[in-house]
Amino acid sequence: MRSTSEQADGPGRPDGTDGPGERATPGGPAAPEAPRDPAASGTPAAPEAHAYPDHWEADVVLRDGGTARIRPITADDADRLVSFYEQVSDESKYYRFFAPYPRLSAKDVHRFTHHDFVDRVGLAATVGGEFIATVRYDRIDARGLPATVPADEAEVAFLVQDAHHGRGVASALLEHIAAVARERGIRRFAAEVLPANTKMIKVFTDAGYTQKRSFEDGSVRLHLDLEPTDRSLAVQRAREQRAEARSVQRLLAPGSVAVVGAGRAPGGVGRTVLRNLLGAGFTGPVYAVNAALDAATATLDGAPAFPSVGAIGAPVDLAVLAVPAERVPEAVADCGEHGVRGLVVLSAGYAESGPEGRERQRALVRQARSYGMRIIGPNAFGVINTAADVRLDASLAPEMPAAGRIGLFTQSGAIGIALLAGLHRRGAGLSSFLSAGNRADVSGNDLLQHWYDDPATDVVLLYLESIGNPRKFTRLARRTAAVKPVVVVKGARHSGSAPPGHRVPVTRVPHATVSALLRQAGVIRVDTVTELVDAGVLLAGQPLPAGPRVAILGNSESLGLLTYDACLTEGLRPRKPVDLTTAATPADFRDGLAAALADDACDAVVVTAIPWVGVEGTTEVLAASLREAVAGGGAAGAAKPVVVVHVEMGGLAEALSAATSTRPPGEGPTRRPAPPRPDAPAPPAPAAPEPAPDAGPGGPEGEEAAAARNIPAYPAAERAVRALAEAVRYGQWRRQAADPGRVPEYDSIDEAGAAALIDRVLGARGAGREARGVTLTAEETAALLGAYGITVRAALPAPGPDRAAEAAARLGYPVALKTTAPHLRHRPDLGGVRLDLADEQQLRTAYAELTEVLGKPEELQPVVQAMAPRGVDTVVRASIDPAVGAVLSFGLSGAASELLGDTAHRLVPVTDRDAAELVRSIRTAPLLFGWRGSAPVDTPALEELLLRVSRLVDDHPEIVSVALEPAVVAPTGVSVLGAAVRLAPPPPTTDLGPRRLPTY
Repeated sequence: MRSTSEQADGPGRPDGTDGPGERATPGGPAAPEAPRDPAASGTPAAPEAHAYPDHWEADVVLRDGGTARIRPITADDADRLVSFYEQVSDESKYYRFFAPYPRLSAKDVHRFTHHDFVDRVGLAATVGGEFIATVRYDRIDARGLPATVPADEAEVAFLVQDAHHGRGVASALLEHIAAVARERGIRRFAAEVLPANTKMIKVFTDAGYTQKRSFEDGSVRLHLDLEPTDRSLAVQRAREQRAEARSVQRLLAPGSVAVVGAGRAPGGVGRTVLRNLLGAGFTGPVYAVNAALDAATATLDGAPAFPSVGAIGAPVDLAVLAVPAERVPEAVADCGEHGVRGLVVLSAGYAESGPEGRERQRALVRQARSYGMRIIGPNAFGVINTAADVRLDASLAPEMPAAGRIGLFTQSGAIGIALLAGLHRRGAGLSSFLSAGNRADVSGNDLLQHWYDDPATDVVLLYLESIGNPRKFTRLARRTAAVKPVVVVKGARHSGSAPPGHRVPVTRVPHATVSALLRQAGVIRVDTVTELVDAGVLLAGQPLPAGPRVAILGNSESLGLLTYDACLTEGLRPRKPVDLTTAATPADFRDGLAAALADDACDAVVVTAIPWVGVEGTTEVLAASLREAVAGGGAAGAAKPVVVVHVEMGGLAEALSAATSTRPPGEGPTRRPAPPRPDAPAPPAPAAPEPAPDAGPGGPEGEEAAAARNIPAYPAAERAVRALAEAVRYGQWRRQAADPGRVPEYDSIDEAGAAALIDRVLGARGAGREARGVTLTAEETAALLGAYGITVRAALPAPGPDRAAEAAARLGYPVALKTTAPHLRHRPDLGGVRLDLADEQQLRTAYAELTEVLGKPEELQPVVQAMAPRGVDTVVRASIDPAVGAVLSFGLSGAASELLGDTAHRLVPVTDRDAAELVRSIRTAPLLFGWRGSAPVDTPALEELLLRVSRLVDDHPEIVSVALEPAVVAPTGVSVLGAAVRLAPPPPTTDLGPRRLPTY
């Protein structure tokens, strides 16, 4: 194989072999190409036909933030291939063929556009419908193998247009061609590269796959094992993060903006956005675009006006579309053809309006991505960036928010307005804001990628109506939460995921499961928009508490007691409130707060305040006194969060936020500057700053920072304490995140044996090939679980009293007799279970009673089982959700989990710390630890059972569900009395394959 720098694919030499001066195939001597390659014989012939694999199509974000489409190459691409090859430099062609090769012959074109999608596959990266890069593999025949056994190695080759070098195209193509190869049974790639072609060597070596390298005959030979490794997955996700963060950065910090649809008459959506851009003081050129404008219309609101984007004659980075939906395609084409990098589509009439609108939305996304553009919207509210060197307000917000440390994402424009207003009233500023509307392209996941290492953002607030890719969201949220708080409120939680007719495809995941998984990921999950603001202002203005100990002080004994009760309700450890009495002065508050902050026995302070009677101007003095105490506390030792609960003290919240780190020095009021004069020159566009790697929470430190902190104020004790409790829990998670635990190894696990059994079952039963899968028999279930050290107590069928007696004799007394009919299973309250039967006479008596009361044996399906030690009945389940992934669930058997929903969930694989938390996080957990004098059960054995089930499901993706019910936890040991396992071919994953954008 020949490869070129982010350079390389291509054609064979003119005589049909693989390049001038045919060289040895890696791993063997020079030889003619295998018979499976018709072109090698010199007579082009179409490979065996296979269905077009449309699931290989994908939109990807490249290193520079632009997009490209990856798809299989077909016979219809001949002209595109020829045009593409003509634009490749002679150097790239030389690197590919080790010799000059200026043009493609007809035979070459046929060869590289006709594939069987099995042994020979070609993929192309396209922008605007034209090729910018290609990759292909050809399976290498394995000598000596039977013809029915396909080889598992292939040669791979790339070629990237020189104009697109450095964009990460080859890396993205390698991810996708490797996934295709694995799907087709190929396990290794072979490549031969000239030593001078360092860029291509780097593409392979940096991918993270296990590889071997050798030097022979003047070229470097590489062999890549395509089995994903921890390093290859880490490389892939790091590239995904950089690319998607860069794509958002291009939207948030454009060098120039055009508003398409800005009308000549005052008012209207386009004109409003234009005035907001100019009023915010955007630092780059702003253009007005309207097809109805004539040459005489030189400006609108001081911005140069043009009839089209193409007529501007200067680069445009971001276009805001405020035209009717039927005119959007024309505007998108105008933008795409003139190099616009991103779009904010304010226009409505898309998926929110019904089936016709949904199809219009799909067409919009496909059209924009074909030009390499990303979209905010449609039906969007807009985007804001308060950075001093940008000052972008391409939104419909009534005013520009103050600069601050909070990043805010919403799907709803109405909720966006409410959140912006709420944060403004509380004195909290924003670093950036994006309201995505229908979220057809840019989503909360993209913003998490950007904010993760954005040095201007310390806190992330998200309002989500749906989670389109919960698996990816959970992964990104966990990574971000490890360095800065992520607070989420999710709407439509009672409908599963989103309201009827929601704008984008979503996955319906139970609310309880989503909440549990978000908590596991370190996300601060709140229920209302008010709580979102409450938590946001505290986290943005105060340090994280070191623990749950809370000091309470104030001038109202009653308000102090309310605060004390609220702390107990939220699981905090409040100290006895300190009553400063109603005669307390601001100086008394200052001294009391300073003493609390200096006390090593508390981790946070709640100050409660009621108005003074007949005293003027005390609010500002009190705020100054509290800030003074906080400044002294920050200098004296470890910083502690302070929150204030006030009753009818107008202006206290504003006074407490008057000196805040959320507004940079010199920042004035949030009123918009006046638009520039029509004759004022446009300021130069700033360069978009590169995000800083591995940036943690920002904010100043020390005495000066403590003095500048925004002390959040709340009108109710419950709201203040709830926000503080969320900060305490997040701080605890953050401290534990550095040591998430480990996934234990067990010597008793027979992974190979379990895999063989699964292959045997799926191969033998046609049902296993169906979407619903196949349920294992009791014997198969016991064998599969036994391979992982999980013993299921045998249960023998008892269709009659004689068979029951025979079964009991085999198992040994005492035994249990129970029904397994679906309507009676796991319902001991209905009398379908008889325990501790000590001999045959008791067994026969119980059998007669059972059938007399509940029905005939064929209806009851009775079984006999050896008695297990008495204990607590629990349920352990694992299931695969295509969106979330594998989830392990735990609860107590019966009404506790089924009726009350007292079940805990964790993502697989589960660590030892996760297992311990899973057992202790259900409300009925005290029953496991000796409630009301009962004997504690063997929770270490229960945790080991959970860990073994997690390993089983994680090792074998064909296992789509496991249910152990009941699993009786005794004072010593665990007995699994019932088990069910279902298999299916491995389900598609949404986050473990090559990176891709959501498909429309």
